[in-house]
Amino acid sequence: MSLYEYTYIARQDIQPQQVDAITEFFTKIISDNGGDVAKTESWGLRPLAYRIKKYKKGHYVHLNLDAPHSAVAELERNARLHEDVIRFMTIRVDEFEEGDSVVLRSRDRDSRPSRDERGPRPSFNRDEKPSFKREEKTEGDKS
Repeated sequence: MSLYEYTYIARQDIQPQQVDAITEFFTKIISDNGGDVAKTESWGLRPLAYRIKKYKKGHYVHLNLDAPHSAVAELERNARLHEDVIRFMTIRVDEFEEGDSVVLRSRDRDSRPSRDERGPRPSFNRDEKPSFKREEKTEGDKS
């Protein structure tokens, strides 16, 4: 079986419980067709890069799938027919990423140092003008 990463975006006006129900529906499709869902991540309600079907936000969900191509094709067919799914993307990968995805890691603000831990910011005096040294040519230079 092949490994896939599948991400879909659900409409912004549905409840998180409905998003979980959609995810369970998609998981059932994969398991009924001989596949397995290795990991499920809900990225929450996030802004879209551009409007899609008059929506500015969407519920993002990411699935790691270990499934045959026929199961993924059936999943994509059902996603096209589902009225709450506005976009989806499937990518075949060689191996799954260990731990949390990049999106969840970027949300982790506890790992960032606070302003106090970073140290003082460099100060610049805007009144001082930079000095430019001009090299003077000597008699030996002919260039």
